[in-house]
Amino acid sequence: MMHQLYLGVDVSKDRLDVFHPSLGASQIVNEAKAIRALVRTARRDGFWVIFEATGGYDRALREALEAADVPFSRLNPRQARDFARASGLLAKTDRVDARMLAEFGRRMQPPRTAATPAIRKQLQALASRRRQLVEARKEEATRLAQTADPLVRADIRAMITILARHIRDFEARIAALVASDPDLAQVARRMQGVPGIGPIVAATLIAELPELGRLCRRRIAALAGLAPMAQDSGKMRGRRSIRGGRANVRSMLYIAALHASRHGAIFKAFRARLTAAGKPIKLVLTATAHKLLTILNAMMKSAQEFKHATS
Repeated sequence: MMHQLYLGVDVSKDRLDVFHPSLGASQIVNEAKAIRALVRTARRDGFWVIFEATGGYDRALREALEAADVPFSRLNPRQARDFARASGLLAKTDRVDARMLAEFGRRMQPPRTAATPAIRKQLQALASRRRQLVEARKEEATRLAQTADPLVRADIRAMITILARHIRDFEARIAALVASDPDLAQVARRMQGVPGIGPIVAATLIAELPELGRLCRRRIAALAGLAPMAQDSGKMRGRRSIRGGRANVRSMLYIAALHASRHGAIFKAFRARLTAAGKPIKLVLTATAHKLLTILNAMMKSAQEFKHATS
């Protein structure tokens, strides 16, 4: 029986550092032609490719692997860093990272990352751009509060108006894209039956948490970065905290939790109970977001509406 071979690829803006288990380290430019050649080699020799999610820099590699039907695992960077520390690989260079990723594949045998449907890719791009525009508007609002000059204030207000218009345009595009696909439209409608879940939160979850309804509640919470992590050592019992996961998903669930805990009876009572117990507001909102995600996961798994879902 042949053992699976793993190719570690460290992705940066301009280049890919590759670790081949027999040939060692090499480097190619992060361009389509070089990537296609790498993917052909991986397919011919039966490699499973391991790389980290690096924003948009890994897009060309991922799309080439999907097109060639080459198995790959796209790792959360924190997952890779934790493995490196546990393995004693403390040096931080691109070549070392590529070797570490290949070793991660060999030892951990991670699951294959599923191909992303074209409509989800488009939805991710639209949601990402809207998020960037919202951040730009926040930055302009901060500048407005810090500026006294009338001419500058007028210019900032004009920019805020332009950004607000672009945000509305992207929200309309997102809504139209979701509505264009019957399956996504049904999922979005079901999600929006839950207090706190609006069109943008639903679209973000559809685009960036496709595992919703397919995993157990603990694993889905870990993916969203809402699973409490133990901080225990010996007899010491530290406060549990959350870390890692998909930051964009988590931030949207926080927003949804804030609205749900104000306007949804179940979540309002849940927040009141935790607050009465003396829990700090950040913990209360995190717990509410976790509860919201658990309910959504149960709904998607059973294809039920909110009134039938259980937490």
